[in-house]
Amino acid sequence: MALRQLVRFSLSINSPHSYLKTFCRGVSVSGKPFSEGEDLQVSHLQADLSGITVLGFNRPQAKNALSKNLVNQLCDSLEAIRYDPSVKIVILRSLVPKVFCAGADLKERASFSQAEVNAFVNKLRMMTNYIENLPCPVIAALDGVALGGGLEIALACDIRTASSSSRMGLVETKLAIIPGAGGSQRLPRIVGVGKAKELIFTGRILTGTEAFQMGLVNSVVEQNADQDAAYMKALSIASEILPNGPIAVQMAKSAINRGMEVDINSGCFIEEACYARLIPTKDRLEGLKSFREKRAPAYKGE
Repeated sequence: MALRQLVRFSLSINSPHSYLKTFCRGVSVSGKPFSEGEDLQVSHLQADLSGITVLGFNRPQAKNALSKNLVNQLCDSLEAIRYDPSVKIVILRSLVPKVFCAGADLKERASFSQAEVNAFVNKLRMMTNYIENLPCPVIAALDGVALGGGLEIALACDIRTASSSSRMGLVETKLAIIPGAGGSQRLPRIVGVGKAKELIFTGRILTGTEAFQMGLVNSVVEQNADQDAAYMKALSIASEILPNGPIAVQMAKSAINRGMEVDINSGCFIEEACYARLIPTKDRLEGLKSFREKRAPAYKGE
């Protein structure tokens, strides 16, 4: 049975996706095993999962807190991905058990001057904007704690999966500050203004199940012994996206994101412009041809 068929089958029976985990764990960009000393691990998956790039946070000693080094590595990786046509989908995950990202590295920040704090927060905001504006879909897999800036990173993604045992919240008011990386703007768009105010004012921490019930995450899954159930769910969703026309997926993301910022009539003009980009593509013709010939399409992103 092909891998994509296995993914679909696993979704129907809610399996732990052990086959998928074995297939794609522990491979870096170069194909070599992950280096333990890197704060961010970048992996381009292969075979039937080719086109998926995984960015893994890897600061176990600091619960993946957002240090200067980690943020710089993430910004550099996002810049490279933006101009890499082979990347169709990005997944953000943690390689540290029970934590996605604990937010800012407060120990490091305590040594910053006021000017340095302002510059760093501005860079965090730029980073989340960059995530949101990547042309391809971005999925956040929350297998564990996602607080403050960690949740703000997830809010900038297109899709969020979470384990039922995960914990997440914008807790900045507990530290006498506010979300500074776009959280105060993105959370209301996802859960509504009133609920976002309640969560930010109180600094409340939600479980994965509570976040799903609120619409903060797209799906919630029971955690397994290996601590990466949300990542497996993210891979399953990504595998459903992969067979579709990559330019069409990009244009759909652009139409939705840009359309949400304007009134419905202006949004329809944006949709029209995005659709027009697809009419001359080879992929569109391949879609029609494959339908006529009753076969799977072979899209090339052209």
